[in-house]
Amino acid sequence: MQTLENTLAVIMGGGQGTRLFPLTQQRAKPAVPFGGKYRLIDVPISNCINSGIYKIAVLTQFNSVSLHRHISNTYNFDAFHSGYVQIWAAEQTGKSMAWYQGTADAVRKQISEIRSARVPYVLILAGDHLYRMNYANMAAFHWEKNADVTVAVQPIARADASRFGVLKRDQGEKITRFAEKPKAEDILAEMISRPDADKPYFGSMGIYMFKTDVLCDLLEDTDYDDFGKHAIPAAVDEYQVYGYYYDGFWADIGTIRAFYEMNLALTDENPSFSLIDEGWPIYTHARFLSGTQIEKSQIEHSLLAEGGWIKEAQISHSVIGLRSQIRAGAVIKDSILMGADYYGFFRSEEEEKGIPLGIGNDCYIEGAIIDKNARIGSGTIILPFPSGTELETSSWMIRDGIVVVPKNTILSPGTRIAP
Repeated sequence: MQTLENTLAVIMGGGQGTRLFPLTQQRAKPAVPFGGKYRLIDVPISNCINSGIYKIAVLTQFNSVSLHRHISNTYNFDAFHSGYVQIWAAEQTGKSMAWYQGTADAVRKQISEIRSARVPYVLILAGDHLYRMNYANMAAFHWEKNADVTVAVQPIARADASRFGVLKRDQGEKITRFAEKPKAEDILAEMISRPDADKPYFGSMGIYMFKTDVLCDLLEDTDYDDFGKHAIPAAVDEYQVYGYYYDGFWADIGTIRAFYEMNLALTDENPSFSLIDEGWPIYTHARFLSGTQIEKSQIEHSLLAEGGWIKEAQISHSVIGLRSQIRAGAVIKDSILMGADYYGFFRSEEEEKGIPLGIGNDCYIEGAIIDKNARIGSGTIILPFPSGTELETSSWMIRDGIVVVPKNTILSPGTRIAP
């Protein structure tokens, strides 16, 4: 039957996430905190639930414990509901002793699970994109065209073509050619699909809908590692592949710079993407935390998660995460504080040294990402570096000019990180 109840969503969650390092030093990329209280994986799972897709599998492999914990604590349907969110972890089997080699290889290694789901359609999704999309509209397009494969596409500019899989779409919306991150001028000239000087190309969003039999036929007995590089180009040559045009907001936040800028964009007066939407919520782990307590502080254009306390501080254009503790005299500007997993009110060795959990007294932090459970000693100064700067030390790193303090890091009082 052509219904989303007979559709399985498979979300890619197993990559190393090297472009988001060091945020992925201790966690999988989809488990990276976002927007103060969410995880990146919450976006595609929420889109599925809101669209009416309740059979969801997340493929995991690298640093997956926190991702498993978040999913198991968050997405539980009741006993009278047929839906589920399952973890399909990479495993060694009698057929293969190797780990996932790419997106297509990961799905291939779970073909038996896909067949066991007994659904006629499979939706393949990425775990690190930010968007709200009703997959029901894409499914209706897929069924109307009687497509074997449907690829969600968005218009892109010439300058962005080398970062995307670019698709040539004819007047009937069928994809006739696929080029992965093309740079050659002759290929780019042949790939133009739109009479728009600003955005003449269609770029793949990494969202694919397959007939299950086609997906199995395409991947079984082949060595395709990646969908974008291998499987989709092969499908264009062998099957009926169509491009579904999506004109809503969509962003790949798989790099430190993109992650940083998209988080801060949430604090804008009229953000391109808002977490506030009564009709299409982003779900996450339900926590029983109090509202953030604020004492004699000045806060402008910022996003505050619950459970924290802020005393005599100045905060502007920043995202403040769960259980954040910001002490007197602190100035936070253009920064992301991911907060903490606990409060740390007990007397620890760090407390005795005057380095409590969170942001210490009289700190100045600008242009930085402070990961969870960090202890920033009093009087610490962090300033942004020129874009493109890359530097790594034992306790902090610079990625594309953004200072990143990794999870559980302790910065001694008076630390200075500046150009």
